[in-house]
Amino acid sequence: MIFPMLEVGIVVLVAAYLGYWRLSARRRNAQTWESLMARLRPDWSARELSDQFLWKEGLTSTPEDTWTRMQGPHGLWVMYQNAKTMLDMADYADRNCENVDRVLLATLRSDAMQIRLCVLMALAQYAFTQASEGVRVNAFRAASMYTGMAARMTQLLQESAAVMVPDFVAAM
Repeated sequence: MIFPMLEVGIVVLVAAYLGYWRLSARRRNAQTWESLMARLRPDWSARELSDQFLWKEGLTSTPEDTWTRMQGPHGLWVMYQNAKTMLDMADYADRNCENVDRVLLATLRSDAMQIRLCVLMALAQYAFTQASEGVRVNAFRAASMYTGMAARMTQLLQESAAVMVPDFVAAM
C-alpha cells in the first residue's frame, strides 16, 4: 500500500518540477533588456559609496561609513536582488548578443554569486549580532564587489546594448 503511494508521489513531484522548469525557461526566453532593467531596484543606490561607481571600481568610504550609507540590511538586500538581476542580464547578453566578451560574462557571473554569498553572510551575522564589526566588514566587501560589478555591467551594456546605458545608470 505504501509503495504505490510513494511511486505516485515521486511521479507527481517530478512532473511538478518539469512543469516549473519549462515555465521558467519560457519566462527566461521572453525577457528583454527593458524587462530586465525594470527589475533593478532603484530604492537604494551605491552612488553615495563611490564617486563614479558605474565607471570604475572601488569605494571611497570606510566600513562604518558604508554601513550607514547603505542603510544597513536594507542596502544589503537591494544589492542581493540587483546582483541576481545583473546575473540575468549577463545571461541574456550571452544568449542574444553576438561578439560579447566571454571573460567579462564569466566575471559578472562570478561577481554576482560572490556578492549574493557575502550579503547572505552579512545578513546572517546581523541577525545574531546586529551591526558588529564583522557585519560592517562583510557589508563593505559586498558593496565593493557590487560597485565593481556595476562598472563591468556598464561596460557590457556599452558593448552589447548601448541604448540601455542611460536606463541602467538611472536605475543604479
